[in-house]
Amino acid sequence: MDKPTRCRGMRDMLPDEMRRFRRVEEAFRAACLGWGYEEIRTPVLEYLHLFTTAGTLSPQMLGRVYSFLDWDGWSGERVVLRPDSTIPSARLYADSLDGGDVAKLFYVQNVFRFAEGDESREDWQCGVELIGDSQPQGDIELVLLGREVLTHLGLQVEVRLSHPGLVRAVLARAGLDASEQLALYDRILDGDDSALRELQERLPEVGGSLEMLLSMEGEGVAYLGNLRSSFGGSIPELERSLDELAVVAGALEGLGCRCLISAAMVRNFEYYTGPAFQFEVAGRRVGSGGRYDALLSLIGGRQVPASGFALEAGALAGLLSMEASERRIATVAVKAADGEALALAFRLASTLRAEGLTVQVAGTAPDGGPSVEVAGEEFVLSGVGGKARRLASVEAVAEALRESGCD
Repeated sequence: MDKPTRCRGMRDMLPDEMRRFRRVEEAFRAACLGWGYEEIRTPVLEYLHLFTTAGTLSPQMLGRVYSFLDWDGWSGERVVLRPDSTIPSARLYADSLDGGDVAKLFYVQNVFRFAEGDESREDWQCGVELIGDSQPQGDIELVLLGREVLTHLGLQVEVRLSHPGLVRAVLARAGLDASEQLALYDRILDGDDSALRELQERLPEVGGSLEMLLSMEGEGVAYLGNLRSSFGGSIPELERSLDELAVVAGALEGLGCRCLISAAMVRNFEYYTGPAFQFEVAGRRVGSGGRYDALLSLIGGRQVPASGFALEAGALAGLLSMEASERRIATVAVKAADGEALALAFRLASTLRAEGLTVQVAGTAPDGGPSVEVAGEEFVLSGVGGKARRLASVEAVAEALRESGCD
């Protein structure tokens, strides 16, 4: 067919890709369960006002959501295909789990965002939300959890730390209002040198050293000490953010986790209220998160500290090596297509599967794969060790298949 039959921006996952995706999912679930988190799943449809009230949708993001009216008789309310999973998780907590205890939640689910051309419009997130008063331990635990997942997958991970309070303090000191702060900061992140010069002109007492804060990065507690000595006098509002970062960075360094500090890292800095972090593999960002203490109150719940992160499951799966199927499938051959012969074949397959083997009746036998046929009171096993063998029992067949690598 000349016309594509798959919706633009959507992706099929073939068997090899699904195997890699499951490796990511299984590593993530195992790590989360090991740290005491519990799994949730939220609806694909959420009310749009949850996202606009919380302020997590920038004007650019608001134009990328899939939004429509969900009709109910003569009335309707605007809903979206969830563009992220943090707000639905916070809404779930406020609706059902807010009993005062710390909630440790995780999920693996898809999000939808409009994109130009054939860029992906459906992405899968492996996410964690830690809701409740658990800081600074929570910030540290989340970094270690994400790092554990990536390390288990055999990936070399680099951790970057930041704090939106650093940028917020500088922009506020420059006398910019909220919208001007966002616009100027986006220009800085986009590499616009003139934006940094404008800021330096507004803060002549700080001057050129602003480049050290907004355009450079350094390693760990030592770099934070340099920032403190350089800016503590001219911008004292930085102190609290530097203190919070120093606690997290110091603990991680003590645990052997190298961290780079970058003040200008988080684009939507108004969303985060505390330490933020990113995970990078081979120079590519594969996950990010941080503390968002104001979110619950913005969507109608009480004021509750919270933090979380999301890993890009599809991107991670793409970084894993393509592996051939590790399963070796045995096929039960059927010579006669009558009911009695078919029943015998399926009964044999069921018994072998109960022994922990992978066995099929329908389907094409894999090249070089073993096959077994019921022959009266015996079984004929082919594809194992050259010549066909006659075996007297199902147990003997199962043992021979295990020895051949079937599992």
